[in-house]
Amino acid sequence: MNDARASSGTQRFRFGVVAPITTDLPTWRERVRRIADRGYSTLLMPDVPRWQPAPGPTLAAAAGLADLRVGTWVYASPLRPPWHTAWEAHSLSVLTEGRFELGIGTGRPGIEDELRELGLPVPRPAERLAQVRETVAALRDLDGPEVHTPVTMAVRGPRAQALAAEVADTVTFALTPGDDRAETTRLVRDFHPVRDVELSQHVAVIGDRVAPFMAPPDTDPAELRATDSLAILPDDPAAAAEEIQRRREEIGFTYFVFGADFAEKLAPIVARLAGK
Repeated sequence: MNDARASSGTQRFRFGVVAPITTDLPTWRERVRRIADRGYSTLLMPDVPRWQPAPGPTLAAAAGLADLRVGTWVYASPLRPPWHTAWEAHSLSVLTEGRFELGIGTGRPGIEDELRELGLPVPRPAERLAQVRETVAALRDLDGPEVHTPVTMAVRGPRAQALAAEVADTVTFALTPGDDRAETTRLVRDFHPVRDVELSQHVAVIGDRVAPFMAPPDTDPAELRATDSLAILPDDPAAAAEEIQRRREEIGFTYFVFGADFAEKLAPIVARLAGK
């Protein structure tokens, strides 16, 4: 299929939650269970060394707490060797009985400083993208014919989009604060996968609140509203639901990812739209 939007009308909505451990463990475990009970499909962990426990063990623990999918949002390719990431992803697919999704990208802004602090090499952007390709290729070898670990790629530029069109099951577009609705729509419409893919939307801000680990701390909600950015949703639940449906109809997004702090507030929207 040459236009990912062509199938969006037949794809159901799906909703995920980025749920880092920001509390004591019993409180986090209860949050995981509530997220599952509220109808969200996927619990996701960020890849932030030294701020959080490693994503793999954390997601394995979450998968044992509730019947929901788990995934990384997203692994930064230069933080670990490709084969190691692939092995961990395949292992999580096996241990969760097919409920794991590998989210991977070339790293958030500022990843170069983090790599230097950790004493790791600082590869060029093209090398980081090559690491993503190597990771997915190794994962497919490990999966073999019996397992298919879904791959989500975070993309921006044309090279990343071309790779995602070839290997990804789900694609999310990395937005900058200056990207308005028209620019995001252009990005998506210029994306031409060779097969059906799920288009995902990373929503870091609801109203005037910014989700931890999903956007820089200096993110200005007023600025996002002024530019008509798709990184933000209205605080009013009815308006948010209307906007989510508009984004599916006009752009093709069907998988929306929110911060855990918003999970309870958005639960009625999820319950209403998840079956559509």
